[in-house]
Amino acid sequence: MSPSLSTAPTLSTAKELLARLVAFDTTSSKTNIPLIAFVETYLAEHGIESRRVPTPDGQKASLFATIGPGDGGGIALSGHTDVVPVASQAWDTDPFQLVERDGKLFGRGTCDMKGYLACCLAMVPGLKARGLKVPFHLAFSYDEEVGCTGVRPMIGEFGKTLPTPRMVFVGEPSNMTVVDAHKGPVRWRVELTGRAAHSSMPHYGVNAIAYAGRLIGEILAMEEELKAGPLNERFDPPWTTTQVTQIEGGTASNVVPVPCWFGWETRALPGIDPFTLQRRLEKFAAEQCLPQMRRLAPESEIKVRVMNHVSAYAADNNAGIVPLTLKLAGQNETFAVSYCTEAGLFQDGGAPAIICGPGDIAQAHTVRERVRPYRGAGEVPHLPRPPSRLGRGIDLPQRYGHV
Repeated sequence: MSPSLSTAPTLSTAKELLARLVAFDTTSSKTNIPLIAFVETYLAEHGIESRRVPTPDGQKASLFATIGPGDGGGIALSGHTDVVPVASQAWDTDPFQLVERDGKLFGRGTCDMKGYLACCLAMVPGLKARGLKVPFHLAFSYDEEVGCTGVRPMIGEFGKTLPTPRMVFVGEPSNMTVVDAHKGPVRWRVELTGRAAHSSMPHYGVNAIAYAGRLIGEILAMEEELKAGPLNERFDPPWTTTQVTQIEGGTASNVVPVPCWFGWETRALPGIDPFTLQRRLEKFAAEQCLPQMRRLAPESEIKVRVMNHVSAYAADNNAGIVPLTLKLAGQNETFAVSYCTEAGLFQDGGAPAIICGPGDIAQAHTVRERVRPYRGAGEVPHLPRPPSRLGRGIDLPQRYGHV
């Protein structure tokens, strides 16, 4: 079936596009190339060229497209194409088939965040017909759900093979409120190596699980200290969090365990250096654990590795993107969230970003994930309002900044 659709950005157009996007199983562990190919074809039928930024093996790709003049600047509409797994979730419908029921659209990714992608694509014919003076860009990424890894190579091409947007609108589910800050997660893996011995003779061995327990105790102490501050009441909870998330160790019930590893994470407030926690744990390991371990087993080790890091995000107050988004959204208040997005990475890459998108984060990743269409007068649905008005944004007064 041809991906071409009607030219009017109507609710039915957006729903048709959403149905096609949901039908692609783009769980992060799988390829997203069929979805990318569909979007490429759709854009090409409207006379718009696009560029892939693929993984080395070609199994996944981000997609960047420009509508309007090909020079730099302009506004980017950004979203990720991957979704979380449906395994172990008791769906009563096919999660990869869009179902409309009781005024809601159900399916994996409807909320997070293919609803936004569908809306952006539904706007394409109208944007193409406008004769834009400044460009609009589409920036669709992969693997956001597993650490925001896919968007990084695309951002790395800004100012090289791709233009650097003047502003980026990240359409993560925010109920169309304007989000101008989020916490920054770091995830670590701690690996311990001890020495084996028969469990009846534990004094001849080095118990890696026991020393992991000491390290976890230090993490728990840090957690309690972080609750005391610094605090930012815009966030829930208002402190930098840390917690142990995974653990595994030992080989048999009658053997002093040699291996043990555990995972832990923090979600740091903007302005907080999360790596102070890593340095403290490494110091604790070096001073309180390794000397005792190596007294008996010189080969003992404790390694702390960073597995993923996404910068905390606070909107650039000098970029004009916050007042512009508030005006477009018809709002006068911004919000902060504890989950993370690609916004901080765009901003680190020189493209000021803001978060505003359809859907409720409480529905993301859940059984029977859903989004409720917004039915405005002649506008694309609650899938989302501000992007449907962005065409007018380029004509806003200069106090919002040149876009």
